[in-house]
Amino acid sequence: MNLLHVALACSSEENSDRFYRDLLGLTKSASRVLPAALSSAIFGIDSEMKMINYSDGPIYFEIFIKKGEQDGSARVGHCCIEINDISEFLDRCRNMGVKVVQVPKGESVVTFISDYDGNLFEIKQR
Repeated sequence: MNLLHVALACSSEENSDRFYRDLLGLTKSASRVLPAALSSAIFGIDSEMKMINYSDGPIYFEIFIKKGEQDGSARVGHCCIEINDISEFLDRCRNMGVKVVQVPKGESVVTFISDYDGNLFEIKQR
């Protein structure tokens, strides 16, 4: 089994670029528009949405720009990413205003960050 992509929603292209391109260092590539009819049929959202791709080798994110504030309900969906230097990465997160949550779990600590729209990412040290 291979992970082909992770699809998430952001409220603006600016937030999307700041997180996926500027913080994670991914390459921004093709963007396209998902027509309202298809958006409605797949997601129950009756409007067109811009889709932007960010990638780096096997890592591939498909970000849907859903204008306005994201739903504030509890979210359990997340991506888990492995980082070479977790301390340096978390410092960059804090410097860019990205929320960092570290929770003790037995002998270790579980680390999560949220992008500017509340999407969750579990961070692990490589």
